[in-house]
Amino acid sequence: MPIEIPTDLTPELVPLSWLIGTWEGAGRLGDGEGDDAHFIQRVEFIDDGAPYLSYRAASWLSDEEGNKLRALATEQGYWALDRPLQDADGGPGMTPGEIVPALRSADDVEALRAPEGGFNIVVNIAHPRGVSELYYGNINGPRIELATDMVVRGPNSREFTSATRMYGLVNGQLFWRWDVAADGEPLSAHASAALTKQA
Repeated sequence: MPIEIPTDLTPELVPLSWLIGTWEGAGRLGDGEGDDAHFIQRVEFIDDGAPYLSYRAASWLSDEEGNKLRALATEQGYWALDRPLQDADGGPGMTPGEIVPALRSADDVEALRAPEGGFNIVVNIAHPRGVSELYYGNINGPRIELATDMVVRGPNSREFTSATRMYGLVNGQLFWRWDVAADGEPLSAHASAALTKQA
């Protein structure tokens, strides 16, 4: 399925625009070899008309044929360009910002291009049971690299200290890999998948 870019986006969403929509596909836990478990995942990147994308993902353990066995995980959050706070930005809470977006043109967005190419981004992802990840990274065309700046855990959450995520658009599919440092172990392969954009 070809990637269609909406024409009415808030300007600062343009670098993220190829993500918008619903993606589904299959993946594997761990290194994806041997007895590593299979899963099915559905991911949504949603343009709410604000200068960020809302993000939701749900995964189910599956057999090798892709039949769902049981719920595995959910997460949700927000993806945005990493840029200085502007007077037009809202918050905290429901404090309204100005009606116009903070970045009003392609030139405003282009001024944020990183020296090494692409754009710096910030991603907040929350999980059930009191875990939240704050990632910083870069989106450079169809490639995204993220690393946690902070992981926040509640007192009844499993140990989880850091993570990296990589995404790439290859032949119309969204490939991703998630490495995690948890339970006293160093950063290692946690999961990966290949997702196809849905009509």
